[in-house]
Amino acid sequence: MTQTFQTDTLGIILVDHGSRLASANDMLNDVAQLFRRVSGQQIVEPAHMELAAPSIADAFSACVAQGATRVVVHPYFLSPGRHSTTDIPRMVAEAAKHHPKVSFHVTQPLGLDEKIAQVIIKRITDCDENQYRCDYCQTRGKHQQQLCQSNAYMCNACKPAGCPNAPAAAGHGNK
Repeated sequence: MTQTFQTDTLGIILVDHGSRLASANDMLNDVAQLFRRVSGQQIVEPAHMELAAPSIADAFSACVAQGATRVVVHPYFLSPGRHSTTDIPRMVAEAAKHHPKVSFHVTQPLGLDEKIAQVIIKRITDCDENQYRCDYCQTRGKHQQQLCQSNAYMCNACKPAGCPNAPAAAGHGNK
């Protein structure tokens, strides 16, 4: 399903928090590519609020360089917290000062939507159908093993991953 926006001079910026973990930041690039493909929108840029590049200002400038005369910024957050209601709008306004002929708008974050519930159902079903041995569960299990070994952190997710520190007693929970 391709969504057509009002003009081809619209730039879209998808903003997440940013992370010290490169793979977390890389995922936003994938989200931007997916959004570009599904929406048909040509000018789509990822941005991180902090901790990683590109910044909101960098993404705003990139949109303008591609011909955007309007920029819509979407906080890729679940809830309307301080970052999406205060910090990101402030940072976008600051970036827009360098492009006075470009209008901008910041949308609400993802928020409450039945489609999000459908994604949650899919994630849970995928784990359950794969007996909690899907790629993500296995990767998380390895991370949990490291936590178990370094911090005596225990959880039931370690058991299927074969954590040597997982106690035999069921229901030990998180420490």
